[in-house]
Amino acid sequence: MPSANKNSATISNSETKDRRMNCHPRQAWRRALVAVILLAGFVTALSPAPVGAEEALTPAQRAAVDQAIHDYLLAHPEVVVEAIKAAQEKNEAQAAERVRQTIATKRKELLESPDDLVLGNPKGDATLVEFFDYRCPYCKQIEPTLDALLKEDPKLRIVYKEFPILGEASIFATRVAFAARKQGKYREFHHAMMTAKGNINADFILKVASSVGLDLAKIKAEMAAPDIDRIIRANYDLAEALDIRGTPGVIIGDVALPGAVDLETLRQHIATARKGS
Repeated sequence: MPSANKNSATISNSETKDRRMNCHPRQAWRRALVAVILLAGFVTALSPAPVGAEEALTPAQRAAVDQAIHDYLLAHPEVVVEAIKAAQEKNEAQAAERVRQTIATKRKELLESPDDLVLGNPKGDATLVEFFDYRCPYCKQIEPTLDALLKEDPKLRIVYKEFPILGEASIFATRVAFAARKQGKYREFHHAMMTAKGNINADFILKVASSVGLDLAKIKAEMAAPDIDRIIRANYDLAEALDIRGTPGVIIGDVALPGAVDLETLRQHIATARKGS
């Protein structure tokens, strides 16, 4: 059974808010590292590689070339910015294509797992999948948006994938959720947790469970069931395959949308998914 730190070794209770608003503590330094690597690659690409011993530059010639590159970049820093931007766009396009291919090969696992909470029209013509964590504030932020979509769109189906990555309390909450399913109250517990505010620890989670009428003695006995370990591991593996490393992570059609996406953007992607179906 993997820990909650499956996708990032240091994920615990820390939360970083980037422009896309998702729980992913390591994202900022990763972007900086990518930029440095791209810049190094760009400078290397400008340097002529030797094609044979007889054509190798002398130390003086090499120093002159290095100085010329240095001077050019100082005089035209916009070239470096453009190169980094172009490389990032290429990498993002390649990543998006990999995700599309993965969605195609794992569509049944993504859309039709009997282990997931499914709301909306069970036979809907469009499906939105959310990987979420009960302790993620951005998952809570997007929850009213998903509720609004369900109310306005009778043909929409939403699949909720438990993805507890923010510490032991997150895993505890997921275990309680699956134990609640055995008492027929998974949906009620999910809704209560996604609207709950405060320090979400084990005691808090059990209070929420009690508030929706769950038998806590049964919950404590059932939440360690092996099938719950299997489901959590399967969701970790699926998220990794889809390169989902933060919460919320939304899949619509063949597109992955990281972070708390706004209502209009979700509507547009749902409409696009319907056209492609």
